[in-house]
Amino acid sequence: MPVNGTNTQPKSAPASRSDSTKAREGFTKVRTGSVSYARHTAERSVDVPVGAALMVADRVTDIVEPFTGRQSANRELKAIRTRAERELNRLERRGATARRKTRTRVRRTRGRVERDLTRRRRKVQTTVKENRARAEGGVKRAQSAVQERVSTLV
Repeated sequence: MPVNGTNTQPKSAPASRSDSTKAREGFTKVRTGSVSYARHTAERSVDVPVGAALMVADRVTDIVEPFTGRQSANRELKAIRTRAERELNRLERRGATARRKTRTRVRRTRGRVERDLTRRRRKVQTTVKENRARAEGGVKRAQSAVQERVSTLV
């Protein structure tokens, strides 16, 4: 006997049946399985549309039922009106919030662009003044040099 306590010898086989009996039982199982499968498929092909039709009927009943009486119809219309007003108010609040945020963002961006533009304008003006002063200084020096040459020639 092995260490784990299992028996390694095969159990005795049951009394063997004849081959023809086994074949007959196999054919019966296959035939029964095929018939069962076909019946199940046929039932399913009928059950699906019937179930869908019943589902639609239930939904139509649920929709129409509140409007069958005058009082229940008024109650249902009031509930629908209230839900619509709530939804509109919610949409209005969201729209107002988005508008305020966008306006704030635009103001902030506009201020940033204006500051940047002012900074650049000052820089350009400073550069132009420096270049003008250099150019005027160069022109004065050139003019003086020309006057000196002319006076030496005369």
